[in-house]
Amino acid sequence: MTWNKGPVHGCTVRPLKKHVDGRGWLAELFRQDELETHHHPIMGYLSMTRPGVSRGPHEHRAQTDLFIFFSGRFRLYLWDARADSPSCGHRDILELGAAHPASVLVPPGVVHAYRNVGCTEALILNCPNALYAGPGKTEPVDEIRHEDAAGHIFIMD
Repeated sequence: MTWNKGPVHGCTVRPLKKHVDGRGWLAELFRQDELETHHHPIMGYLSMTRPGVSRGPHEHRAQTDLFIFFSGRFRLYLWDARADSPSCGHRDILELGAAHPASVLVPPGVVHAYRNVGCTEALILNCPNALYAGPGKTEPVDEIRHEDAAGHIFIMD
């Protein structure tokens, strides 16, 4: 498949505005009044990624991710393979992290991956709108892992 460069419908990128003073800085990560109700976070987790390491590509059937890139240097890949999307066939690549802090809303069905392209370990915060493995961790994980499929079409370059 050939991907067209361009934004992916339903993905929202919001630069984080740093409020700086003598103590350091503060940035709002998300606001309830800026998210549709079905996107409201229900949990949060922090992950560390080593230099050169990728996570994904994968997608979720029902879960929306709200990633916060504020550390290190990441390359985020978004692929729209949703047949009913106005941007079906688009791929967007974003450089995010300490130099370009941002929150990124990734709706269900959008294939996504990120790679630490910096030279240090870096952190990402995710505030999805669903519990990992459901309440009490008793349900199947909502994830289609393309990185485990030989010959997948979601290439990170």
